[in-house]
Amino acid sequence: MKGKATSFDIAYRAGVSQSTVSRALRGSPLVSLDTRKKIQAIAKELNYKVDKNASNLRRQHSVTLALLLFEDPSPDDSLINPFFLSMLGSLTRACARQGYDLLVSFQQLSEDWHAEYQDSHKADGLILLGYGDYVEAREKLQHLVEQGTHFVRWGAVVDGQPDISIGCDNIQGGRDMTRHLLGLGRRRIAFVGDISEHCPEFRDRYLGHSEALAEAGLGVDPALQSDAVESTEQAGELAVDALIQRGVPFDAVFAATDLMALGAMRALARHGIAVPAQVSVAGFDDIPIARFGTPPLTTVQQDTRRAGEELVDCVIRQIRGEPATSHMLPSRVIVRGSCGAPSGRDGG
Repeated sequence: MKGKATSFDIAYRAGVSQSTVSRALRGSPLVSLDTRKKIQAIAKELNYKVDKNASNLRRQHSVTLALLLFEDPSPDDSLINPFFLSMLGSLTRACARQGYDLLVSFQQLSEDWHAEYQDSHKADGLILLGYGDYVEAREKLQHLVEQGTHFVRWGAVVDGQPDISIGCDNIQGGRDMTRHLLGLGRRRIAFVGDISEHCPEFRDRYLGHSEALAEAGLGVDPALQSDAVESTEQAGELAVDALIQRGVPFDAVFAATDLMALGAMRALARHGIAVPAQVSVAGFDDIPIARFGTPPLTTVQQDTRRAGEELVDCVIRQIRGEPATSHMLPSRVIVRGSCGAPSGRDGG
């Protein structure tokens, strides 16, 4: 074949119409999977490249998704929650498989981030990682819904929420971790984290924790819950300091995030309390640094690979006019050195 291959050349080879080729190369669900694979193989053989600019102009789509990362107190200068950083690779790969580019945008919670994309063609849809105070963010989420924005939020599924969210099953994760601590013989388990409506993820983790205590015939002691205003090591450290200063006896700490748990271990070490011999410590998220704690941190792992895939799929389904719903993904307990049976017991 002489000259540059065209979509008509592919159509001739595949025995389909040119419009079918166009739909197949942009991943349209209107073309069967077998036909799409056949057309993609011929396009690769002919070294055919889609002119994305021309295609986008015709369809008034950017074939781009925007990932909005919100500022968050962090142990470094990035101001990005380490858990969200671990999701970037999965989101990027999921977009590539669907034929979309990913635009990463860093936002300040104080800004009117919800209005920026109303009249913009920067992206066909948004993925929100983090949103700060849920009560304050809800009005902005409602605004996005009203202006017809295709978007999905990573976070808790909340009754009556205006938007679509995908998140970890925080209740299950909280329940499973508390069951693990109870199985080690721990009975006075302190929970570190804000459990108000402003932090629905932490509230659900506490709810699961409370359910596990009830299963074991133990009452929930409000004195064992200590707020941490931010998801930081310093906040976790201060929360455990507060428990110790109040004279509250405890033999385990379950923190709502890994960063808080690492701060809790720092506070315990400063007070001469051995982990895990005297107090077991557990976190939530399984951020990379968790395995390098002293000792390595037992935690609840969220499936970041699957999370990235489902967030991208959810937005693209909305763009295509297909149904998309909120749902939760399972988590699992990762056992490391920060949890052990009380001294003199085997926790069996």
